[in-house]
Amino acid sequence: VQLQASGGGLVQAGGSLKLSCVVSRSLYSFNDVGWYRQAPGKQREMVTMITDHGVNRKFADSVKGRFSASRDMNTEYLQLNNLRPEDTGVYTCYTRDGFDEYWGQGTLVTVSS
Repeated sequence: VQLQASGGGLVQAGGSLKLSCVVSRSLYSFNDVGWYRQAPGKQREMVTMITDHGVNRKFADSVKGRFSASRDMNTEYLQLNNLRPEDTGVYTCYTRDGFDEYWGQGTLVTVSS
């Protein structure tokens, strides 16, 4: 399974970006699909996850109301709105199929104040 993330960049606070994660097979074949991020000097944290083959979606409290997610058959999208400097980090897409986990290469989001 291959995951290819894109869409990161440099944006001013209050701006928006849309990230994409193209997966080499149908997203609905995975138990879980989501995004994580890692800020400089911090641990990786979950941003959003959709579980149970696309049934239940959850967001981190820090991004609720600002980030949204959508998907088509092979691509998971993450819309980042009203960005803040603390949203800066490497955003990585993730999938799980049973005991097998897959990670993309990450895309860098930098939010300037």
